[in-house]
Amino acid sequence: MIAIERDRRALPALAEIAEAADGRLHVVEGDALDVDASTLGEPPRRIVANLPYNIATPLLFAWLARIGDFESLTLMFQKEVAERITAQPNSKAYGRLAVMTQWVAEAKRLFDIPARAFTPPPKVTSSVVRITPRSAPQGEADARTMERVVATAFNQRRKMLRQALKPLGNAEALLAAAGIDPTRRAETLHVSEFATLARIAG
Repeated sequence: MIAIERDRRALPALAEIAEAADGRLHVVEGDALDVDASTLGEPPRRIVANLPYNIATPLLFAWLARIGDFESLTLMFQKEVAERITAQPNSKAYGRLAVMTQWVAEAKRLFDIPARAFTPPPKVTSSVVRITPRSAPQGEADARTMERVVATAFNQRRKMLRQALKPLGNAEALLAAAGIDPTRRAETLHVSEFATLARIAG
């Protein structure tokens, strides 16, 4: 097991645990945002983390970019974020997090953890999500273009796509080429339809 710890106050306690673990625990002092987890240890690699809520999304996106290097990600999020990651089309929670995660991986919410399980207790309920890489993305597309298309579509999620996608250029032509009704809204599109849009837009 390799643990990443930023708080130096926790390092002495972790050092004691590592010593007692007889070589089974290695502690890396550093910020998880700056550490390339895909280079730690030998495969198969699994990430198991109680994520700081303020950096949970940046960490998730960084790991999704290298999802093929991991066997699974088992992560704890604020419940609302977990619902957004696992949401399906035609739901209020469905958006950028769901599309970008489910494009390259399968996401399942396993269980909730009440605030009373922590000291001090947070003001929110937490949820554990397991994310498992797909053998192939749900539609081929450039990752940066996919992110741009998805972010643009959901930036004005209440508007029809012909209006919401205008920042990308000729939205009507883009949607026609993808075979998507321009009067639909972003929350109705399947992940593979976003990939088609990104492939054409790229």
